[in-house]
Amino acid sequence: MTDVTGIESLTHAPSLPRTPREASERGAIQSVDRALGLLIAIAELGGETTLSALALRTGLNISTCHHLLATLVRRGFVAKTIGRRGYALGARILHLSHACLQVELPRRAQPFVDRINQATGETVHLAVLQGAELAPLLARKARHALRVDTDTLDTSGAVHATATGKAILAWLPENEIVRILKTQGMRAFTPSTITDLSTLTDELRLVRRNGFAIDREEFQPGVICVATAIRDHAGAVVGSIGAWAPTMRASEEHIVRMRHEVIAAARELSAELGQPPAEAVPASGGRTPQED
Repeated sequence: MTDVTGIESLTHAPSLPRTPREASERGAIQSVDRALGLLIAIAELGGETTLSALALRTGLNISTCHHLLATLVRRGFVAKTIGRRGYALGARILHLSHACLQVELPRRAQPFVDRINQATGETVHLAVLQGAELAPLLARKARHALRVDTDTLDTSGAVHATATGKAILAWLPENEIVRILKTQGMRAFTPSTITDLSTLTDELRLVRRNGFAIDREEFQPGVICVATAIRDHAGAVVGSIGAWAPTMRASEEHIVRMRHEVIAAARELSAELGQPPAEAVPASGGRTPQED
């Protein structure tokens, strides 16, 4: 006869107590999961909401929500709204988003950079704005023996003097443009560099109207660059792509070719990044600022 006493006792035996480390890890994972759930909930509720709405959305009690949100506020992932007892996504979220995009953008842009290089034979740059500095993320050298050597060029303080910089700058809020230019200054790299804010403002207006930027020896003597903006899923400008050519090769016909290839590539890349279809720039790019 089978003795089931041992089996019975094992079945009803109490579970072993968790070690402090196991309990701590379980609690930490749960807290992270709940905190991330709150961030997702704020985003799904339009980027700004109230404590009670978050509690309802996530199924957490008010006290738990409040403590988690306090931590997220301290770390900058959530911000308390002014004049209302509510919460919004914080600036740190945008910082992480930009960092992620700057890792992903070069991979997405590589085929388009190669295509412009193949079609024009010229040096091609992918650039972004990091704080107040213009930073190249990706470059493809010209296919000609005589070419623009961008390896030795420091564009960090030349957002106002390069086509890649102006293509981004043109779409920023006015106060942000002023902040960047005050931080970086408006250094004269060549006699053609625009160093007056009013003149640059007029130039940026043309960039917005035409859908592309151009610099004619404004940053580097003997070099012309044509660039246009790249947009993300929200229609925000996240960078620019431009082709650089020596002036001896930059006939008006060649500039038109460069302009066409740059605009077409930027449009397709923006579509890959989720740019809304309603966002449009002129197909042919219109007239250059100098031709206006």
